[in-house]
Order: sequence, then structure tokens, then C-alpha cells
Amino acid sequence: MTSNTTIRSGQQQTTIEKKIEDLISLMTTEEKVAQLGSIMPDELIEDGEFSESKARKILSNGIGQITRAGGGSGRNPQEAAKLVNQIQSFLREETRLGIPAMIHEECLSGYMGKGGTTYPQMIGLASSWEPTLVSKITGQIQDQLTSIGAHHALSPVLDVAQDLRWGRLEETFGEDPYLVAIMGKSYIEGLQGDDPEEGIYATVKHFGGHSASEGGRNHCPVNMSKRELRENFFYPFEVAVKEGNVEAVMNAYHDIDGMPCACSKEMLTDILRGEWGFDGIVVSDYYSIRMLHTEHLVAKDKQQAGIMALEAGLDIELPFTECYGEQLITAVEKGDMSEAVLDQAVKRHLKSKYKKGLFGENVYVDESEVSQYFETPNQRDLALEAGRESIVLLKNENEFLPLENNIDSIAVIGPNANSTRNLLGDYAYPVHVESEEDTIDITTVLEGVKSKVSNETELRYVKGCDVRGEANESIEEAVAAAEASDVAVLAIGGKSGLGLVSPEEQKENYPHTTGEGSDRTNLELPGLQQELLKQIHQTGTPIVAVLINGRPLSVTWLEEKVPAIVEGWLPGEEGGKAVADVLFGDHNPGGKLPITIPKNVGQSPLHYRRKPISKERHYVFTANEPLYPFGFGLSYTEFEYSNLNITPQKVNPASRVEVSCTVKNSGDVAGKEIVQLYTRDEYASMTRPERELKGFAKVKLDPGKKKRLTFSLPTELLSFYDKDMNLVVEPGRFKIMIGSSSEDIRLKGNFEIVGKQKEVVGSRKYFSDTKIK
Repeated sequence: MTSNTTIRSGQQQTTIEKKIEDLISLMTTEEKVAQLGSIMPDELIEDGEFSESKARKILSNGIGQITRAGGGSGRNPQEAAKLVNQIQSFLREETRLGIPAMIHEECLSGYMGKGGTTYPQMIGLASSWEPTLVSKITGQIQDQLTSIGAHHALSPVLDVAQDLRWGRLEETFGEDPYLVAIMGKSYIEGLQGDDPEEGIYATVKHFGGHSASEGGRNHCPVNMSKRELRENFFYPFEVAVKEGNVEAVMNAYHDIDGMPCACSKEMLTDILRGEWGFDGIVVSDYYSIRMLHTEHLVAKDKQQAGIMALEAGLDIELPFTECYGEQLITAVEKGDMSEAVLDQAVKRHLKSKYKKGLFGENVYVDESEVSQYFETPNQRDLALEAGRESIVLLKNENEFLPLENNIDSIAVIGPNANSTRNLLGDYAYPVHVESEEDTIDITTVLEGVKSKVSNETELRYVKGCDVRGEANESIEEAVAAAEASDVAVLAIGGKSGLGLVSPEEQKENYPHTTGEGSDRTNLELPGLQQELLKQIHQTGTPIVAVLINGRPLSVTWLEEKVPAIVEGWLPGEEGGKAVADVLFGDHNPGGKLPITIPKNVGQSPLHYRRKPISKERHYVFTANEPLYPFGFGLSYTEFEYSNLNITPQKVNPASRVEVSCTVKNSGDVAGKEIVQLYTRDEYASMTRPERELKGFAKVKLDPGKKKRLTFSLPTELLSFYDKDMNLVVEPGRFKIMIGSSSEDIRLKGNFEIVGKQKEVVGSRKYFSDTKIK
């Protein structure tokens, strides 16, 4: 028997690698396999408390990870911290080797546990085009997760989303690989911090191409060329590994050309580790290893599924041990799998634990200090700031907005007007548990409007209808309220959730229209919402449409009929205040769309990076243009662009181009403009996109003020994979476009790359640098 003291004395050794080798040499096969497994917290609980008797049966050989000790157990933060301490104490003191567990949680829009601050869903944060805001948010998430004893988080989502039918689009940073990559990098940096022992390991998912599934349906096959995968869908993951130093990667559910990602050695080892140099752990998406047997049908049983996944480079099975565990022990004993493969994965997980400092005393947390990290004034202020910055003004006819605070009467109508639940994304805790009771304070749109209008204003509220369903009892009442008011604010759209049930069950019990498992064949307003809109429009009362939704909707009727449209996305716990601040002019909206909104779902995919020949072809009954283009968003002021300068005019393939312009606020109120830099390779050896985002800057300007922006554009950003799948920068003429959106181009120019073609190998540049004076 080896004592805990013997193992812990290894911490005096000079390198983590030496410690790991010493520890591996002492481990049995059972103890090694245990490090690649996980367990749900409920399995260790009896009568509401941690059970040592259960732990002795389940954790005798140790464990790799505990799945959502806080979020999965329903405990408040202090109780979650207590449970984590009890689990870690048992593992340290009652198992042979004393190896602690890694605790992971979900945190897409905030810690997905009781009391976790809930920020806007990712598609909203992407609309801010503000990477520093994302890192500020994840810095706060880090504090909450660390306080309860977590070490590892299963976020962010780096899928490039170009099919609007896909329910998980709301979890993404949009359709453009450059924008997704830079926002994702900031997410990682804020969550992980500078010190592995202090930060939370981020996990980028779902590697790779998950968002391009057949028919827009979650988990379905992806049919795509390797060139398209690498240039667009792998790009954010490559950035996360090479520049973000991300500590964990999660596989996707689907298959690519017949090879499931969960057992793809090419992806999980050759590309991820061999080409990109990834040195962290690869974790399975929940149940994805089992699916090699049950859905992909490439493994005859769970044991074979486990062997295939581990040999491909998938280190940890989540959320509980099913295909690893006993299955792998038997495989090693029978010689069906090499123990060297097992050792390799164990070493990776142990290395992650050592880097986190889990073999020291900081494996425990101070339960008495936990409450100071939850729902602080700073966190709520940040949630409000994020909510404001995520809002996009889509239409403002004749400057209808902002509204006057002393308006005589106002009607607030719609299924999302007085809902707290519907302001949240699918991975927010209240949505996850579908609780009738809010575990945090959430401000509704109705409450936000109430806080803005004067005491003399007559405010009327009627729900009108549900998000889904055919019940219309209150439409008539809503019409009457609108008819008696000066303006009607309609909070409409969708309801996010984890719709992992059949369509019949979902409609009856989980009326979601967006989120994981809620894929759609249309982008219309669901239920009776369109009917509600039409009847209120017939009253003649002006309508302000506030869209609360996770996926873009084809609101062509709204664009034609109502004077103002505000895209609020899923704005989080301070969403109602944020929306009201925009409606009444206390915040000038500056958000821009991170995704193209079509007129009709049949136009999909309609992303702005299409090839020139794609942009030129139309449909019989529908034009090819979108309803709202990528990068679009209005303001309560106007901005002028001028004085484009591009230097030098000729560069070699390993150089930079400086692109400068002046932006002026020519309106009457302060505002923010997101200046966007696009390029186009005019003629190349392979067909290239009509335009590509290669830089952006968010500029705040007072009325009449101007600033000079300079984008330093590395020529490596113009590289692409040639016919032989080499990443190259080709000589040629390139167009520069500076605009307020991908279609609203204000300034144009050209430069030329001269000399010989350059192959990009090793390190490369991924982003432009920006200076503002």
C-alpha cells in the first residue's frame, strides 16, 4: 500500500512530467481507467447529503471528473462548495493514491447553477462586436466558478453558424470565422486568466463543423470539403489553440464524410495535436462515445466505441462513465487495446490536474466566502452593460425612436413582455431546470418600461398570446389596449430551451422555438404572434417591435409595416432594463448583426461570405438579397466616413498593409460605430468569397467629433488553401472595403501583393491590429 504522504512528497520534484511518471508507475489499470471517467453528483448523495458509503463503492479507485457538482445537484453556491469539499476530502484521504477530481460546470451565458449571474446569450454578445466586454464577463464567471471549487468549464461554443434552422445558433458568435475567432479568444482569456491555478479551464466546442449539419438538424452528418472546413469552420479552433492557449477541446456529435468526430484520429490527434500543437485534454460531448454504437453504428458495442474513441485521442468520457471504465479494463486485459494508449490519456488528465494545483491544499474552497462572489453590484452592472451593447436597432422609420418618457399612454403587449424565463438562453440555469421560481432577480421588458415612463403615463399590459400554441383568449383585449394607447410596444419572438424530446412532447411540455434540439424548418414568428401583430396594426397605433429570440427571424412583414424594430436577442437577467434604455434613449444602440437575416428560410445559407457566382443567382419568387445583412445595425445618430489611405500600394507576401480612414459623428447625440474592414481577392487560383471580414473597431464619438482609425493588415490574413491544400498567400490585386455593414460600404481602394507565392507554415497571424486616434 502506498500512502497519500508518499504521493504528495512528489510535489517537491522539479517537473510535472516527473511527478506524473512516478504516479503512473504506482497505478493499477483500474486506477488509470478511473481517471478517464466521470460521475454525476447525484450518485454520491443520499437523503440530500454526501454519502461516504456510496463514495466507497463508486470512488474506490478515484475518478477523473465530477460532472456539474453545483449545477447538476441543484445546490446553492455555498452548498455546492460544501459538496465539492466533501468529495475532494474523500478522494484525498480515503483512496489509495489520493488523486483529486476535476470539477466541471457549464457557463455559456454565465455559471449554469443556482444563483449564477446570467448574461446575454452568445449571439447577443457577438452583436456587441466588443471582445473586451466578453473577457470582462468571463472574468466574473471565473470568480463564481472558482469560489464553488470548479476547475473546468464546457464553454465557449466556436461553431461558425450559417444555417439558421439549427437551434444552437443562439449559442454561437455568428456566421463569420474572423468574428467568432476573436470573440472566442477573448472568452477563453477572461475565463482562464494568466495563472492556470487561479483560472478556469475553458473548453472549445464542438470540434469541428458541428453547425453545418445536414438539414440544420443537430447531430446530423456534415457534408463539406476539407478546404471549407479548414478555412472557415476550423479557423476559430485553430486560433483558440495557438493564440488562446485553450486547455480543453470537446468533440462534435456528427460525422464528416462517414467518420464520426468522436473517433476521428485525423481531427483529435493529427490536426489538433500534430499540426496545431494542442497540449490539453480532449473531452467527450455528453454521450457522444455511446453514439458510436447506438447512432453512428460504427461500433458493435459500447466497449468497441470506447476503444475507438480513446485510440483516436478522446481523453475523458462525460457526463458519466459508460464506454470507458470496466469496458477499457477488460479491453486491456484481453489485449484488445494497448495499455500505452491508456497511459497516454491518463498522463494528459493528470497533467491538467497538476497544472491546476489540485495536488496542493487549494483543492479545497472556503465555504464562508462563497456568497461574496454571487450577484454582486458589479456583476449586475456588467449584465446591464452587456445587455445594452447586444441590442441591434433594425428599423427606425422617421426617427420614431427613442420614445418620450412623458408619453400619455403606452401599451406593452406580447408573450415576452412580462416573462423573466424567456429573456434567457438555453444554457441558463432557470431554463435548464424549467423552474417556476427564478433563482436570480430578472427584470422583464414590462418592468423596464414601467421604470422609464412618468407617473402620469397610462401604461397597459396584455400578454396577447403565448409564444407557441393556438390559444387566443387575450388577443382581443390586447387590441383594445393598443387602440387606447399612443404607442404599442410588442415584445415577441421565441422561447429558448433544451428541447431534447420528440416534437409532440416538446409542443406540449417544452414549447421551445430555439436552443439545443429545437431545429426548425421555418423562420416565421411561431404561434399566433403574427395574427396578434396584424390585428394591432389595423388599429393604427404605431408599433415598436422588440424581438426576444435566439435565432434570427424572417420578419419581412414587420419591416414593411411597423416604424421601429429592435433586436434584443436573449438579453439576460438585466434584459428588461437594457431594452427600456434603448427604447427611451438612455442608451444609443450600437450593436451590429453577427449573422445575415434572410427574407425567407429557403434562401439559406445566405451568409455574406458567399462566392461571387452565388450572389448573382436569384430565385423565381424571391431575390437573393437578405432582409438585413451581416454587420448591419442602426443608431440614433449618423456617422460619416472619409479620407481612406492605403499604404504601401505594393507589398510582398510576408508584409503588412496600413489601412486608415476617418469616422465622424455627424448627428446630435453621442454614439458608437463599428467600423468594418473587408477584403476581396479580385482574381485567384481558387474561387474566393465576394468579401471577407479582416478587421473591425468599435468607436465612441460625441456629436461633431471624429477619429482616425488605422488597421494594420497582415498579408497572411489573405491566405487560403490552394489546389494542393497548402496554405498560401498569392500575388495579386486586392480590394479594400470599409463599411458600416457588409453591404453598406463607404470607402473603397486597392493594393497589390507582388513577388512569388508564399506558403504559410508554422506560426501565422490571425487578426489585424487597430489604432484609434
